[in-house]
Amino acid sequence: MKKEVIGLNQLFAIIVLFELGTAIVVPIGLESGHAVWLSILLALPGGLLLYLIYNDLSRQYPGLIISGYIQKILGRTIGWPVSLLYISVFMFNGSRNLREAGDLLIAASYDRTPIFIVNAIMAIAVMYILNKGLEVFARTAEIYLVVIFIMGLICSFVVIAAGLVDFKNLFPLHAEDWKQSLGLAYPNIWIFPFGELICITTVLPHLQKSRLTGKMGIAAVVLSGILLCVTHAIELSVLGEDVYYRATFPMYTTITLVNLANFVQRLDALVILTLIIGVFFKLALYCYAAIAVTADLFKVKDTRMLAVPVVVVVLFSSFISAESYPRHMEEGTVFLRYILPVTCAAIPILLFIVHRIRKKFGLLR
Repeated sequence: MKKEVIGLNQLFAIIVLFELGTAIVVPIGLESGHAVWLSILLALPGGLLLYLIYNDLSRQYPGLIISGYIQKILGRTIGWPVSLLYISVFMFNGSRNLREAGDLLIAASYDRTPIFIVNAIMAIAVMYILNKGLEVFARTAEIYLVVIFIMGLICSFVVIAAGLVDFKNLFPLHAEDWKQSLGLAYPNIWIFPFGELICITTVLPHLQKSRLTGKMGIAAVVLSGILLCVTHAIELSVLGEDVYYRATFPMYTTITLVNLANFVQRLDALVILTLIIGVFFKLALYCYAAIAVTADLFKVKDTRMLAVPVVVVVLFSSFISAESYPRHMEEGTVFLRYILPVTCAAIPILLFIVHRIRKKFGLLR
């Protein structure tokens, strides 16, 4: 099967859309208080470091995805089971994103629609685009990145023009706020959303100009961090700390308050569309990563054959993972604190160190 190739601009679009995903519409940072925007900025350097590690490993082992160079570095005996772990992590995280999207959409607008129907429609769309291949997925990301930017500019403008922003909700910042922000930036925001970019290791081997992936990826991660910082700062400045953390969907709550001259109102459709686009691309990349690792471990030549079974498992996992949305969020907190730091940070850093040691002593095979 012919290897699929994507461009640098498409990599940029995929990274930005993936990083925004659900992080742009739900509260992040857990208990960061009114300085959650500061926590995002403090976590950004760590996110850049992780991306540079992911990119360096991909460049050291050209043509191999994460499961390939794990086995090269750790050996097949250890590397194969570790790689198998990534399949379950990618699929579980994908199912969590799908569950969050369904619950938020029903809470915001589709209260009479069964959650299975909402999630199934999203899953079918993901099946379709993954069946078409990575190149189609990447070109679609380029288009929708422009759409997201336009909607973001419109929403930010009307919120500011309506006079809803109150910077008193963001300041002052005391020494305790800085300490708390740093403590919650690592590992919480460092891992969600920056560490989740481990999925991109399955895309990097398909780049046309692999030498420039570092610069383009850094630009995408920085832009994502800035957009998240500005978005959550606006939400906090409008809603205040208490309402922000009690709201299931702070961006939606913020936009419903807009009323310009009793004429510009009801812009919540833009926020709903932002959620749908963000979750679609994040879910699609998680599923693609799971498909790529599965195909590599089990020697499946045509990865498109795995699109339907993987997405179906993700769809049904989204229902059985938790009986309610609060319980779902509790499970997510445990997963974020104990599982994702290992798979997104600890293992890649270990791989980077072991590879450098072996390279220094001439032990590479």
